[in-house]
Amino acid sequence: MTATLLRTAAELRARTRAGRRAVVMTMGALHDGHATLVRNARELAGPDGEVVVTVFVNPLQFGAGEDLDRYPRTLDADLKIAEQAGADVVFAPSVDEVYPGGEPQVRISAGPMGARLEGASRPGHFDGMLTVVAKLLHLTRPDAALFGQKDAQQLALIRRMARDLNFGVDIVAVPTVREADGLALSSRNRYLSPKERHTALALSAALFAGRDRHAAQEALRARAREVPATQARAEALSAIGESRAAADAHAVAKAAPGNPAAVRAAARQALDEALRLDPPLELDYLALVDPADFTEIGDDFTGEAVLAVAARVGATRLIDNLPLTFGAAS
Repeated sequence: MTATLLRTAAELRARTRAGRRAVVMTMGALHDGHATLVRNARELAGPDGEVVVTVFVNPLQFGAGEDLDRYPRTLDADLKIAEQAGADVVFAPSVDEVYPGGEPQVRISAGPMGARLEGASRPGHFDGMLTVVAKLLHLTRPDAALFGQKDAQQLALIRRMARDLNFGVDIVAVPTVREADGLALSSRNRYLSPKERHTALALSAALFAGRDRHAAQEALRARAREVPATQARAEALSAIGESRAAADAHAVAKAAPGNPAAVRAAARQALDEALRLDPPLELDYLALVDPADFTEIGDDFTGEAVLAVAARVGATRLIDNLPLTFGAAS
């Protein structure tokens, strides 16, 4: 398959459409995470549909002192990756094409959720992101748009915008793609020196530590519920390596589902160890939040949650997250 490179909205509008159109929005510097999005889009659109990959480095979502100027521009390589993954079109408009007449005076506000976590660290970022996503949805007019779960807060805001403003497009989430050592794929990973990349592994290590603690808790509670006799319950708990909990099996069996505090503590320990590395990790935030509004969950929370982390390693800022489910649904 050969992907067609288009530069203007008029060229895109002139294409004859048949079947569903699925769009994958990127800022370029494509990697296998983006390719996974494109492959999912190809499957969703089907053989008679069309997959459009947008490549646009959006100036509205970069704040003062951020890396707009040094953000990698690799259009030739991007075209090849998109093509190999199954894209029909790569839409790579100029800034003037997307924002004719300069920066737009009317923008979309991300609201209270856009001021938390990433929004608190990068004021205005989500307003700029939602504005360009809205424009690109209008320009490409897809039936479905696919986004990675690595940018969990971005995904939640786009879903909210599409629902609140009646965009009439399916917003499809695709799981995070990781390298063999656990590091989430990101266009910014190329900025990391070998030593910085070693430190950066602390982000995924913290998330995995929180996930493993959560899984152990849920297994412990499930085993405790299955064994009615106190002595047998204690033995069962000991068998899965929770000797302290086994000492008070009845309390464990009666405990509320999940323990967000323990999940946070396990993740925090991994991050604290990274503070002593060379170069050290500079933590921005570690949060365990409700994906509906990105507020911190309490210890009695049940349902879906997101364990999220952001940090700087040298001059590079990285984010990562994992979904967790607390309670009976897990």
